[in-house]
Amino acid sequence: MAASVACHVLGRSAHGPSRRCLHFVPHHAHPLLVAFSRLCAHGPLCHALALLENLAAAGLRADPVAVSRLIKLCVRHGTPSDGRLIHRYVHGGGSMGAHFASSLFVSNSLVSMYAKFGLLDDALRLFDGMPQKNVVSWTTVVAALANASGRKEEALAFFVAMLRDGVAPNMYTFSSVLGACSTPRMLTALHGSIVKVGLDSDVFVRSSLIDVYMKLGDLDGGRRVFDEMVTHDLIVWNSVIAGFAQSGDGAGAIELFVRMKEAGFLSNQGTLTSVLRACTGMVTLEVGRQVHAHVLKYDRDLTLHNALLDMYCKCGSLQDADALFSRMPQRDVISWSTMISGLAQNGRSVEALKVFHTMKSEGPRPNHVTMVGVLFACSHAGLVEDGWCYFRSMEKLFGIQPEREHCNCMVDLLGRAGKLDEAVKFIHEMNFQPDTVIWRTLLGACRMHKNADLAAYAAKEILKLEPDDQGSLILLSNTYAGLRQWEDAEKSWKVMRDRGVKKDPGRSWIELGKQVHIFIAGDLSHPCSEGIIQELRRLFSRVRNLGYTPQTEFVLQDLANEQKEDLLKYHSEKLAIAFGTMNVMEGKPIRIMKNLRICGDCHAFVKLVSKSEGKVIIIRDPVRFHHFQDGVCSCNDYW
Repeated sequence: MAASVACHVLGRSAHGPSRRCLHFVPHHAHPLLVAFSRLCAHGPLCHALALLENLAAAGLRADPVAVSRLIKLCVRHGTPSDGRLIHRYVHGGGSMGAHFASSLFVSNSLVSMYAKFGLLDDALRLFDGMPQKNVVSWTTVVAALANASGRKEEALAFFVAMLRDGVAPNMYTFSSVLGACSTPRMLTALHGSIVKVGLDSDVFVRSSLIDVYMKLGDLDGGRRVFDEMVTHDLIVWNSVIAGFAQSGDGAGAIELFVRMKEAGFLSNQGTLTSVLRACTGMVTLEVGRQVHAHVLKYDRDLTLHNALLDMYCKCGSLQDADALFSRMPQRDVISWSTMISGLAQNGRSVEALKVFHTMKSEGPRPNHVTMVGVLFACSHAGLVEDGWCYFRSMEKLFGIQPEREHCNCMVDLLGRAGKLDEAVKFIHEMNFQPDTVIWRTLLGACRMHKNADLAAYAAKEILKLEPDDQGSLILLSNTYAGLRQWEDAEKSWKVMRDRGVKKDPGRSWIELGKQVHIFIAGDLSHPCSEGIIQELRRLFSRVRNLGYTPQTEFVLQDLANEQKEDLLKYHSEKLAIAFGTMNVMEGKPIRIMKNLRICGDCHAFVKLVSKSEGKVIIIRDPVRFHHFQDGVCSCNDYW
């Protein structure tokens, strides 16, 4: 077979001149070696491997460059067994083995091959047996260990051994070993070494430094490394933008994206995906729409289009989401699941379920994420029977075993519907132990339906699992306060004070002209506060004429009625709405983000403001959107 392959490559018939003629060709131009060299460069791999065995039998020594090309070809198209075949040829006995064993170039290629196949122990054994090693050898091993799960400490140990061996790290070594840093102290030491050898200006090293600072939560450190750079390139811009987006600092990511565009850099898929994630977190729709313009040139990038779809859904712009979803040239399970969840979060649960039924007939097979969206839709529309039906059919229809997220949706569904005893029964009958998320869901439902005894039980279960949990104490105290059980509420508040627990104040923010304005309940320090107070007075006057009366039961403090009304007056969403009615252009919706669930008084107030002012007001709390228009909310007062 090897002979026929060689003849084929050389353009001769396999039945032509006898193979004996090959012995008259000078060794360096032996036809088998020429054919082998061509096959190593262009493939196919199977033919190159067939010739390899024939070379070994004939005692012919291939060029190390050709063997290195064959190793790379094996990594691209082969299997570990093919790689081991090459290794046996390279490190065989006799003069041939000695010939290749002395080739550092070939040995490095083999170590890299084993690492890329995930055979790290084979790579390390080969590395240990190498008579000589250079910076490439060490860097290959350090990089492989740094990228492997659970072997980062080994990567650092090899890096130290490399230094002790007198081998100077290069830019690739430092970029690799930085990925193994797990503590700020370790990072500081490595950063110092990088500066000492003068590689702190290298773009790859800088990019890796920024990545690690960000991953360890040191945004200031990452920003400092970025700002110290004399020049930036797209890799570095991507690193710092992605770092801010992933750490939750959406405003920082967006600000850097604007700076990047001003500096004249063209964004790529990585940049755009990070910025869309930031827009989603901050609900900055206008910036998201600007990013959409850049996405148009990547019309076949499904990951990017899914990120764009998620941004529109989570910014409450379902019109844009609908239009994008219908235009997408291809949709995967993520696309369909995002649309289902987005519709449900925006109060369009019935439409979400219609999309799910279309997906079953036209789209990909639903997965566990899809079913979370479906159950969420049922929960937020009070569709208890539908929810039970979907939950019970998951495994039978789609082979999806219910997980904690699905069970949490069911507890939420039953709890919101006031079926608290049924929710407790469901928890006790689950196939796994309930976690704090499930108990906290039940606790939230108890507060909603004013069931103090069951709330105390849920809080106790949470504290068993997480003794330092603060949220459960806050929810429990709010439950007692909502029932005017001030003595019990005081006991909870005392525990919170003793533990140093502080309630997170209500915060709302609104985007206007690429700026985000933040409002805190009771805080009148905004530069426009005087105008906001006057606007609030005007709005209160208008909505009172439509029947608004302050619902003081939502003030969870034992105060006189007048004091309670004053507190309600300056809830963060009311301040943001007044700012919005003063500044948002005619015909544009007012979009507000909240960190806490909207209270009943504010909900009633916003409904009437939408009617009196003829405005569409969209408020997103931590769980869902409320779309207010003409005195009606998309949640149908079920939230």
